Amino acid sequence: MYSWIWRHLPFGLAGKLIGTLLLATAALALLWFIVFPWAEPLLPFDDVQVTQDGYETGDSDFDLPGDGPNPDTGESGDEHAIPYDTTAPGDGG
Repeated sequence: MYSWIWRHLPFGLAGKLIGTLLLATAALALLWFIVFPWAEPLLPFDDVQVTQDGYETGDSDFDLPGDGPNPDTGESGDEHAIPYDTTAPGDGG
């Protein structure tokens, strides 16, 4: 296909180079202004939903469940804490 286009562009090497740049620019403009705006609503890239359903926000916007002690029980509330030592003897840690 590219060789067919190259053979049919007029005006020698300079005309072929300029014609190639014009065709490439036209193809990019067609994609940028017509195809991509048409396809954007069909693509899921902007469908990001971050919510905090079920969480009550405290004084700070960065309060997350598990931060700080539980007011009812006094426990730390960190449900992801590992209840055993993860360092092996000799690790230096």
